[in-house]
Amino acid sequence: MNDLSDPRPPLPQWILDTYDVLCTHSLNSAEKEDVQSIPREQALEVLYNIDELALEPEDATHALTRLIERGYFYEVDGELRVTTPED
Repeated sequence: MNDLSDPRPPLPQWILDTYDVLCTHSLNSAEKEDVQSIPREQALEVLYNIDELALEPEDATHALTRLIERGYFYEVDGELRVTTPED
């Protein structure tokens, strides 16, 4: 995920790991089929229950906040939508 051509600011590896996990658990949005999304509450539940990450609730919330702030996700009506860098 630390691609030099990626215009999004870099993040610590543990936060990028949460991004990868959430991307694998996201589905195509009900509104837009070409956009992957996951409801915010479901994203938090996934992060709480993934043993490999071993995140505390505050860490999971912090990771989501950083991912949104840095443009890895954007939020619409409680749904986190995955963004991908432009080629």
